Amino acid sequence: MHATFPLLKETDFPGINRSDLTAIQVNLGYRCNQQCLHCHVNAGPNRKEEMNAKTISQLKDYLLCADASTLDLTGGAPELNPNFRELVCYAKSIGMHVIDRCNLTVLEEPGQEGLAEFLAEQGVEITASLPCYLEENVNAQRGKEVYAKSIRVLQKLNSLGYGDLHNDDESKTGNANNGLILNLMFNPQGPVLPPPQQQLEADYRQYLAEHFGITFNQLFTLTNMPIKRFGSTLISKGGFEGYMSLLRDSFKEENAHQLMCRNTISIDWQGYVYDCDFNQLLDMPLVDQGGSSLHIRNLINTNLQDRPVMVADHCYGCTAGQGSSCGGALNT
Repeated sequence: MHATFPLLKETDFPGINRSDLTAIQVNLGYRCNQQCLHCHVNAGPNRKEEMNAKTISQLKDYLLCADASTLDLTGGAPELNPNFRELVCYAKSIGMHVIDRCNLTVLEEPGQEGLAEFLAEQGVEITASLPCYLEENVNAQRGKEVYAKSIRVLQKLNSLGYGDLHNDDESKTGNANNGLILNLMFNPQGPVLPPPQQQLEADYRQYLAEHFGITFNQLFTLTNMPIKRFGSTLISKGGFEGYMSLLRDSFKEENAHQLMCRNTISIDWQGYVYDCDFNQLLDMPLVDQGGSSLHIRNLINTNLQDRPVMVADHCYGCTAGQGSSCGGALNT
């Protein structure tokens, strides 16, 4: 695999500083039942890295004293971590809002029986990756039969109360009816920017409702990042420089003020701390006063506010066009 960091580390991306911490994003491991081309984590079925019980205990200590109100769980497939349900229950018990970044098909994996019901019982918000509403595009990007499985899981989540749109205004704040929020995530299939989020959401909503009776709360568009598997593919095909030119030429200064790295930290499966999960995969950790990588066990008494965010050229991916974050477009 081609390394992309040497092509990204020299940057003129404008400096930004951290603000109040509102969300803690935790990567529970790189193991996944899928292996997608656009995956910036290089997740797959053969990955062994996963957060162990000791690190999760350290994480729980930090959650208890942190000001952040949201725990955002990702992977790989975070649900494959054997401590996933315990961590969700703990976070909910101390009043945190929990987001599960789910690939949908994991809910049909052996050993995951009852997972959908568990997520509903705990009131976990689900942000589910569905890179297109058309079957051939999803299967081309994610593998044979992934689309059919994803549709079945979405229908099951709907049957449990997820994605109820009877009160659309309130549903987008997480307060509709039973509060079971189901969002979908779109990634382009190639080195292009996502289309306008609002129009694409309307297309998703119409197609999925007409063909499968599926409803959801919001669609988030996410720009493919020029790192790891996707970045390596760009290099192999001679498209890396062209894609970077697209990102840089599409830079919008107003997006830089809304980046999630200003109010979110990313914690990897070993417990080390980053400004975002893209930095995590480029090995750009936050450091302590001695220059050592900052670990969650040392985070309790560390003030991150106003610290400069670690930036490189990949940051243009989050500020290009309508902007991109784990919460979708920054400007719609």
